[in-house]
Amino acid sequence: MDTPRLHLIVGGQRSGKSGHAERLGLAWLRSDPGHSVCVLATAQASDAEMAQRIARHRADRPESFATVEVPLALGEQIRALAQPGRLLLVDCLTLWLTQVLMPHEGASDGPGQRDAQWSAIKADLLGALDQARQVQAAVVLISNEVGWGVIPMGEGVRHFVDELGRLNQDVARRCDVLTLMVAGQAWSRPVEASS
Repeated sequence: MDTPRLHLIVGGQRSGKSGHAERLGLAWLRSDPGHSVCVLATAQASDAEMAQRIARHRADRPESFATVEVPLALGEQIRALAQPGRLLLVDCLTLWLTQVLMPHEGASDGPGQRDAQWSAIKADLLGALDQARQVQAAVVLISNEVGWGVIPMGEGVRHFVDELGRLNQDVARRCDVLTLMVAGQAWSRPVEASS
């Protein structure tokens, strides 16, 4: 199971995205004794149920994987940690985008200010992925495919779904391989060059 330099894994909730990414990480470690894996975990425990989810992900993660908590400064961390021989596993873009566009209660920025900052934050992430490719680092990114369901009623949620779809497309265009997870099964293909 070769790991491409940039790889996007998308799928629904509980589709097996994290497990597949972890298997890619283990294969990366087996392929060379000098390789390492660092998980960039974007989740924040906003309530007890989310704290349990985070704890379950930590417990399920292989002990050989380092973990860095990255709720917001994802592009910055990719730049800091990307290097040949290290696989960065970003889990996940969906939670990261949620925290950027829909921060937890008590955040001081208003919706207009967050939206104005979003294009710069997104450009920073995409630039970091371009830099990772230049230094020949490996990055596996996980994201949800949320656009196949019912159209949400609220404007804010529709905006989030739209932005996640656009983010997934922009990230996929930079990747070598795109994997769709369906019922725990991986459907992978090379990403076609944009025209």
